[in-house]
Amino acid sequence: MLDLQIMAEAFPNLLQGVGLTGRLAILILIFGMVIAIPLAYARNAHSAWLHGPASAYIFVIRGVPSLLQVFLVYYGLGQFEFIRSSALWPIFRDPFWCVIIALGLNSAAYTAEIIAGALRLVPKGLNEAARALGLSWFQTQRKIIIPLAARLALPAYENEIILTVKATSLASTITLLDLTGAARLEVSNTFAPYEVFLTAGAIYFCITTTLSWLLRKLEQRLSIENRGVAQKARELRLGAAAHA
Repeated sequence: MLDLQIMAEAFPNLLQGVGLTGRLAILILIFGMVIAIPLAYARNAHSAWLHGPASAYIFVIRGVPSLLQVFLVYYGLGQFEFIRSSALWPIFRDPFWCVIIALGLNSAAYTAEIIAGALRLVPKGLNEAARALGLSWFQTQRKIIIPLAARLALPAYENEIILTVKATSLASTITLLDLTGAARLEVSNTFAPYEVFLTAGAIYFCITTTLSWLLRKLEQRLSIENRGVAQKARELRLGAAAHA
């Protein structure tokens, strides 16, 4: 029978792990995005020297389970003497940073594919129109291409954010006391896995549901703003045609 008292007592202890879960998720997403943006442009490049390695990276990372990637970074890299003797060893021996590196690289692969797909959906005529009006490549990307691509990529990226939050539970496998790690510790104290993990699941559900609601609101706001961007794009095409 479900013991509500155990659940109530476990709840504040589990909340102590929420902060670490949040920090991990934010840093993983930032690290992943920093890598994903240039990776996405390389994925769409015509040059085989750029397209090939980017595509191979995305293919391999997406084909290997996230848990194995965490183990490879945390347990595997320490096997190499040049890693242990390098200035990076304090990072690679810290489970916190190992999770960020492993899951950040994983998130980068999925995010790069999302961004690359969104960039391909932006009409190519906008680049030609921008060049006709004398805009540089960076100006075109910043003012026209990226805003439109961001709107197109957001629905798919919402899923990546939610999946990343849930993937932080893997941190508990290498001793970190995130939400799942705190739940495992609480189970060892109470011997009530059903009540404790059910409470942890409810907390995860509240976090992901709130995130989904906030992201939908952001998507609606960007939809309104990008109507203006689309209008500017149409004006850009008309201006380029008149300029020609």
